[in-house]
Amino acid sequence: MDTVDRRTILATGALALAGAAATSSAEAQAGPKAIFPVGTTTIPIVGETDVFPVRRIYCIGRNYAAHAREMGSDPNREPPFFFQKPTDAIQNVAIGTVADHPYPSLTKNYHYEVELVAALKSGGSNISPEAALEHVYGYALGLDMTRRDLQRAMGDEKKPWEIGKSFDRSAVLGPIHPAAKIGHFTKGAISLAVNGNVKQNSNLQNMIWSVAEQIAKLSEAFELKAGDIIYSGTPENVGPVVKGDLLLCKIEGLPDMSIKIV
Repeated sequence: MDTVDRRTILATGALALAGAAATSSAEAQAGPKAIFPVGTTTIPIVGETDVFPVRRIYCIGRNYAAHAREMGSDPNREPPFFFQKPTDAIQNVAIGTVADHPYPSLTKNYHYEVELVAALKSGGSNISPEAALEHVYGYALGLDMTRRDLQRAMGDEKKPWEIGKSFDRSAVLGPIHPAAKIGHFTKGAISLAVNGNVKQNSNLQNMIWSVAEQIAKLSEAFELKAGDIIYSGTPENVGPVVKGDLLLCKIEGLPDMSIKIV
């Protein structure tokens, strides 16, 4: 009886050690774990249950001649400049809804900028303009909301002006429409109205740099990848909003997008 008990104990111990070793090996293969979860920012896709994961948000500055002039620049085809917003700055707005958009802190001059947004499914470096649109998954209607007073103050001091552009919910966005279904945008009316009064009214063909050219230029400085989105610039007549204002954004070929400043 003692012998059997000893054998049982030894066998049980061996199994336990083997199990512990296997667990330790599996944990080692799994690698280190994050100390806390960080959410992934996604954008709904029209007609799909899957969503678009966002890697980076790029924005081009002063890409319509009239807007460049109103911002005090010469609207020639000098190399374009870009800035970025944090990925979690996105505020998704569903089709047919009016989303509440909180008036942000620190500003007394909060501006709208309606834009076409391109979403990339692939990328690379030194992409040619001719091949650029092959990397576009789809398009969305967007708002680049701006704390203009903070942006200008930082610019006057020759300091980076992320505080004016890169803050919570500054990247308002409708759902993505796959280019395979709607095609690519090279022209079409783009407008924004505040409380029913049209403020911005132009055409996508008035861009200084087309979406394809923007992708090509960006890829000279950054390796673009799937999940990157590009705000392609806003027309002239940007302006301020206050609490209670209702904004209606339009791009020909896309559903309208609307927010209320609260």
